[in-house]
Amino acid sequence: MQPRSRTLRRALVPLALLALSAGSLAACGGDSGSGSTSGGDQVAVTLITKTSTNPFFIAMQQGAEAAGKTNNVSITTAAGKEDGDEATQIQAIEAAVARGDDGILITPATDGVNPAIQEARDAGLYVIALDTPPNPPDVVDITFATDNFKAGEEIGKWAAGTLDGKKATIALLDLFNDKIASVDYNRDQGFLTGMGIDTKDKLKNGDEDKTGKYTGGKGGDYEIVCNEPTNGSQDKGRTAMETCLNSSKDINLVYTINEPAAAGANEALQAAGLKNVLIVSVDGGCDPGLTSVKSGVIGATSQQYPVKMAELGVEAIAKFKATGEKPAVTPGLEFFDTGVALVTDKPVSGVDSIDVAKGTELCWGG
Repeated sequence: MQPRSRTLRRALVPLALLALSAGSLAACGGDSGSGSTSGGDQVAVTLITKTSTNPFFIAMQQGAEAAGKTNNVSITTAAGKEDGDEATQIQAIEAAVARGDDGILITPATDGVNPAIQEARDAGLYVIALDTPPNPPDVVDITFATDNFKAGEEIGKWAAGTLDGKKATIALLDLFNDKIASVDYNRDQGFLTGMGIDTKDKLKNGDEDKTGKYTGGKGGDYEIVCNEPTNGSQDKGRTAMETCLNSSKDINLVYTINEPAAAGANEALQAAGLKNVLIVSVDGGCDPGLTSVKSGVIGATSQQYPVKMAELGVEAIAKFKATGEKPAVTPGLEFFDTGVALVTDKPVSGVDSIDVAKGTELCWGG
C-alpha cells in the first residue's frame, strides 16, 4: 500500500479544522520547536492519550516530547475528555491525517476507534498503540504495552497470599460496563486468575461464578459482590465503591483498574468507617500511586512504564520514516512487552516483588 502524498494530505487541513471545535482536544501542543533539525526533515507525530489528567498519561506525554527532541520528531498531543471518549480520539486521528503527519501514537479509548485508525493507515501514517493493545492486534502496525493480564495476575497472587486462607469478599472496580477495552478485561481477568478463580471467558468481565473457592495462596472461599465501572477516575472510583458498599459492608478486598480509581475507593471506605480492607491496583505511578502504597492505602500495585512506551514509539516511527525498518513484537506475544513489576512493602512468599523504594527509582520508566 503506497502512502498518500504529503501534498494531498496537507490539502485536507481546512476540513480538519472545521471538524475540531475549540477545546475539542483535551490537551493540544504543536511542534516541539527545540528538536534537532539535523539528519533530514523533521518527522511529525501525534500522540493521542485517553485523558490529559491521569498522571500516567501526563508522564507518557512528557516522555514522547523528550524523545521527540532527541529523534528530530515534532510531537502534537491530543486527549479524550475522559477515559472512553472515542469521539475526541477519532477527531484527533482525522486531524493528524489532514495535517500530513507521518505517524500516530495512541492509547485507544475502546475498539470503537479502530475504523479511524485503519483510515489513517490507509492514508500512509504509521500507527502505534501504547498501553492498550487493540482488538484485533493488527489494527495497528505494532503495540508497545505492559502485559496487562500479567499485571492483574501479579496483584491477584499477592492478594490471595496476603489473605492467608481468609474468605475473600471482593469488589471489582473496572474501567467500563458499556464499552470494551483490552486493558479493562485483561487486568480484571488477570487479577481473578492470580487469585485462583475460574474466569470462564478471559475476554469478558463478569461471567465468573459469584461464589466459590479461590486456590491462590492457602486458598479459601470467595464472594464477588460487584463489578462497577470507574472510567479510571477518582470521583467515579468513589461512586463505584459506594455502590458496592450498598450491597455489602463485608468487602475486604478491592481490585481497582488504576490508582486514581483506588484513591476514590479509599475515600468511600474511609467515609464508611471501614478499615483493614486490601486495595490492589495497577500503574505504579510515582505519585499518587507509590505514595499510596507507602502509606498503606494501596497494598500492592503492578508498575508499568508509560515513558518507555512513548520513547519506543517515537523512536520506531522515526526509524521507519528514515529506513523503512519496522519493530518486532516480543516472541510469543502480539505486542512488544515493556515490562511490569509488582510493588509492595508487604511481600508475600512465592510472589516476586520490589519495594516502594525501588519502585520509586523506576516509576514511569523515564
